[in-house]
Amino acid sequence: MSSTAGGYYVPKPSHWPIMACIALICLTTGAANWIHGNTIGPYLFSFGFLVLIFMKLGWFRTVINEGLNDTFNHQVELSFRWGMGWFIFSEVCFFSAFFGALFYTRAIVVPWLGGDYGTAASLHTNLVLWPNFHGVWPVMNPPGKSVFHGLTEAMSAWGIATINTAVLLTSGLTITWAHWAIVKSRRKQVVISMLITVALGIAFLALQSHEYWRAYNLQGLTLGSGIYGTTFFMLTGFHGLHVTIGTIMLIIITIRCMKGHFDKDHLFGFEAVSWYWHFVDVVWLLLFIFVYWM
Repeated sequence: MSSTAGGYYVPKPSHWPIMACIALICLTTGAANWIHGNTIGPYLFSFGFLVLIFMKLGWFRTVINEGLNDTFNHQVELSFRWGMGWFIFSEVCFFSAFFGALFYTRAIVVPWLGGDYGTAASLHTNLVLWPNFHGVWPVMNPPGKSVFHGLTEAMSAWGIATINTAVLLTSGLTITWAHWAIVKSRRKQVVISMLITVALGIAFLALQSHEYWRAYNLQGLTLGSGIYGTTFFMLTGFHGLHVTIGTIMLIIITIRCMKGHFDKDHLFGFEAVSWYWHFVDVVWLLLFIFVYWM
């Protein structure tokens, strides 16, 4: 039913969801076979990845064209907003699980293994498991001893982490500038501010890649270097993945801004990406405080 009739828009049957299922099945099956050393693994994974990219481009084009043809009414846009809100809430739950693991490790596990007998639940676990363990965070190899392989130096909050914090905070300002410019119908400022935001997103990823290289090659920090390495890479790695996805979304929105797809009355596509990007900013601030600084 069309929006002009005052009803709710119901799209025609689409093949894109089926293609998405095929892509995800190939990706997961290929990844599992790749990890286990089966020859078909990398080929199946690559095929699934290509199908996923093709599906996303096609499905995005379909939805964008529907929006440009004024197919959606207020009720549809409201459902989009609720859907994006619940999606971001699911992302909050996702990162909360990893932050919970970090806090549990730092506040409970490390003191137990270090011999904090003030906690009744510890039951002298350090004497049974690691009698020479030093219950301090970050967990590192004590001088002259080898509790586990790797990590002799913790990640510093000052340096790349601080620069990346400034980069993301600035990108939050530039995308807000772009939002303001759309409302004020200043297209040139929209494009300039979005190009700056994309550049800042790419800069963040480049700096984080360099930080990972230094951590792995110079500081011995890997997923196998204890709970500190595990929590560090899980939290910062998944955040980096979200920044990558967000940067791709920013590039798409920038192209749409260049084509004049948004105005003050039709800008949810832009707003959805800006919500996601601000969420990424907030998560990084928490990472900087609890993973790097404290």
